[in-house]
Amino acid sequence: MSLAQSQQVADRLTALDPELTVTIKPIRTKGDDLAQKPQSLGLKGLFVQEIEAALLQGRVDVAVHSAKDLPLELPPGLTLGPIPERGPVADVLVTLTGQTLTELPQRARVGTSSARRAAQLLAVRPDAQVVPLRGNLDTRFQRLKAGQVDALILAEVGLRRLGRDQAWPWTRLAIDAFLPAPGQGALALEIRADDQRVLELLAPLNHPASALALALERGVAEELGSGCQAPAAALAELAEGLWFLQGLVAWPDGSTVARAESRAQVNTLAAARAQGQALGRAILSQGGAAILADLAQKNSSLSGEPRGR
Repeated sequence: MSLAQSQQVADRLTALDPELTVTIKPIRTKGDDLAQKPQSLGLKGLFVQEIEAALLQGRVDVAVHSAKDLPLELPPGLTLGPIPERGPVADVLVTLTGQTLTELPQRARVGTSSARRAAQLLAVRPDAQVVPLRGNLDTRFQRLKAGQVDALILAEVGLRRLGRDQAWPWTRLAIDAFLPAPGQGALALEIRADDQRVLELLAPLNHPASALALALERGVAEELGSGCQAPAAALAELAEGLWFLQGLVAWPDGSTVARAESRAQVNTLAAARAQGQALGRAILSQGGAAILADLAQKNSSLSGEPRGR
């Protein structure tokens, strides 16, 4: 996925300036080495540490991340650059026959490595059995094909970026029931804070609405203080000049959900971040704080992987 995303950015840059030479440098991270192991709280940073070190050392000039996977705090000397236009934000259900969520059999086995997806799945299908799955898309699909699971929940944008959207039967899951992760569908370009040359090269890629949406959603996540495996979600959508922002925190089995939403006009990244933080505080006050506190206590003795009830 990371190579496909990097190639997208490289292609756009060379389309803007055919004389520009862009070299893609794959970097293996600790997170990649753990790809087949259960994911735990705090693992998100393992997917970027080596890349950020390469940035700081000047071995690369731009790091291309899935925005939802980028930690909220960046190391000193690094910053977010321009944000390209966002892709699809929805989650999708992949099956061998194109079944919808309601058409899955009782106690269907559904593969996902995301606590957020698992919690929202169990909120609408409490009979489902969540099967923790990691690995690339082809590996997960092979598990489906082999009958180890009955369905997969994946990000639509991942299918499209890897050209798999025509290869496998899938149906889009309703946003109301499956609110995406903060930043899902967006790319984050991380650069050195003092590298004006790279900033100017990347500037034409910036999509203002996508940048504001990302700031809103990261503001929510920042206030919640949730790690990549906390069952938290946020989505910002622009409608009639106002940003509709919604977010939630859920107990891993989907039995308890704290949710809030707001509508506001924001025109700057600072205002977007502040609005996101305000929504995060609203979620905490409406039960989210209790959920996260209880979950933090359980993380000392549980793996953090939600399973079917």
